[in-house]
Amino acid sequence: MQEIFIGRQPILDRKHDLVAYELSFRSGQTAGADVADDVSATANVIVSSYLDLGVQNVLGQQRGFINVTPKLLMSDIIHLLPKTQVVLELRATAETTDEVVRRCGELKQAGYLLALDDVTSVNDKIEWLLPIVSMAKVDLRRVEAEMLPRVVKALEPWPLLLVAESVDSAEQASRCMALGFQMFQGYFFARPQIISGKRAEPSKLALLRLLKLSRDDAEVVDIEQEFKRHPNLTYDLLRMVNSVACGLPRKISSLRQGIAVLGRKQLQRWLQLLLHTAGGPDSGMVSPLMQLAATRGKLMELIAGVDRSYDKDYQDRALMTGILSLLDSMLGVPLAELVGKLSLADEVKAALLTRQGRLGRLLTLVEKKEENDAQAVYRILDELAFLHLGELIAAEMKAVSWAGGVGETVH
Repeated sequence: MQEIFIGRQPILDRKHDLVAYELSFRSGQTAGADVADDVSATANVIVSSYLDLGVQNVLGQQRGFINVTPKLLMSDIIHLLPKTQVVLELRATAETTDEVVRRCGELKQAGYLLALDDVTSVNDKIEWLLPIVSMAKVDLRRVEAEMLPRVVKALEPWPLLLVAESVDSAEQASRCMALGFQMFQGYFFARPQIISGKRAEPSKLALLRLLKLSRDDAEVVDIEQEFKRHPNLTYDLLRMVNSVACGLPRKISSLRQGIAVLGRKQLQRWLQLLLHTAGGPDSGMVSPLMQLAATRGKLMELIAGVDRSYDKDYQDRALMTGILSLLDSMLGVPLAELVGKLSLADEVKAALLTRQGRLGRLLTLVEKKEENDAQAVYRILDELAFLHLGELIAAEMKAVSWAGGVGETVH
């Protein structure tokens, strides 16, 4: 389990009202921890904010300023970010090529807000971007006090919102107010807050397998089979479906449905993003708990197949119930809170939270079998009346063998 930390620094307007947060990836939980600014760090910010911690918990109704490198700006991954909730920050010191300028213009046309960060002067390179960006951020630590009016004057020809960064004293705040800055950020107003959570780090090999399947236009059933082996990625997929398809007309009852709702293009973008957050090839090695969740899901699918061999949707719901039933143990978060973030079928929710309904009984049967509670197993088998102990044991062995494939390498 990986501890995640996101730095969140408030950005205020001239009335000192909160208007946005700048988000940054933290390598530790203290306010003074190093903040990385490469593609991996930005990817961690996106994944942590929009999946692990939940965008409502991180931003509420405010926008989030996220620093992007030219490499990330040029990639397709950027379209995973909701344009109504982010401001893309590009450093003034970054390499500004014709391709970067053109890309910024495309993103602005698509509805994204862009900000130019670390502005210390206006030169030919910056002038290429000033007609495109909506905000210019001036870092007071990088501009001498006597030079600040000149920088502001040089920015006047463009219709930009001016943001003062690193405002650490009342004197600096008053001076920036007088110079016409509209937004303010710094220790004088508020220090960064650290928001923490946990993430089950995905296997890089699993991500590569899924990305290859997606790019090779593999059948949805093949992509679904790979997801079934990785409960943490299954949960992430459902969270992503929720974030890109709010107000779904129907609730998700299978992995296949979730993949279809997300779409191949978004799936590829998401997998590429997760690859930036993963470590080496051996990162995210399958834990016993994750293997148990995969085994539990497969076993429930097999039992449901005996129960209703004609109903593939029912078997899919059984598998999803089993896979998600150990999320609270994997992530250290109450199951009700996790399930509340997903648009799951009511039957699956009832099974997970209260063990009610047919799926609830199947889940209880599997749990009692794991606990070696023979008396309870016999009682539930008698109650269900479609499965005998020998069939259950055979299905369990098949599920264990199937889940053992989780650790297989990419060929």
